[in-house]
Amino acid sequence: MKSKRYKKLPEKTNELPSSKIDSVLSLIKSNCTTKFDESVDLNFRINNKQKKNEVNLRAVVNLPGGTGKSVKVAVVCEESKIDEAKNANADVVGGDDLVEKIKNGELNFEKLICTPSMMIKLSKLGKVLGPKGLMPNPKLGTVTNDISKAVKEAKAGQVEIRNDKDGNIGLSIGKKSFEDEKLIKNYSAVIDALEKEKSNLTIKGDLVKQVFITSSMGVSYKLKLDKSF
Repeated sequence: MKSKRYKKLPEKTNELPSSKIDSVLSLIKSNCTTKFDESVDLNFRINNKQKKNEVNLRAVVNLPGGTGKSVKVAVVCEESKIDEAKNANADVVGGDDLVEKIKNGELNFEKLICTPSMMIKLSKLGKVLGPKGLMPNPKLGTVTNDISKAVKEAKAGQVEIRNDKDGNIGLSIGKKSFEDEKLIKNYSAVIDALEKEKSNLTIKGDLVKQVFITSSMGVSYKLKLDKSF
């Protein structure tokens, strides 16, 4: 059942002609009528059903304007890397002791980073980390010897691009309180990352079919891409 607040929002906005992001942000923000700082979210519909294979995207993008969210980062590393992780402001740092805690279900973090040598131990915890999407991955920059860089990027504003089986990608590019310029820069960074991923794929036709923008509790609008890819 729709709330009184939601019933006051514009109807069938997703059926309107597509618009460029700079012209629709004011509408998105005007629809943010809750008392909290709503996130501004994108939803992509991609062409993932191919004749010979299915496209599964998984990448990360560093948003230049940040996400507006604080992320709790854990690091599993050798003793020689512990100070580096702490100096980079990792929230949870440890070696074998932290591996054991994770094994027992202590997942008091939102992102897990590890060194290559410790990945061998974490790889055995797939049943614990996998369902939560916390397993470190070299492609995502979470298995690395450059712990300082990985932690700082995770905290500065990093989002994951990952499609579901139906070809949907959902992610946030910031908050209602962000200036339009910051949201547009974050949006452009996501588009650039998707375009880069497309160049690494063998795919027939365009990768992105549609893009919609909305706020946490708002309605969606169709976005117009500057170019097809």
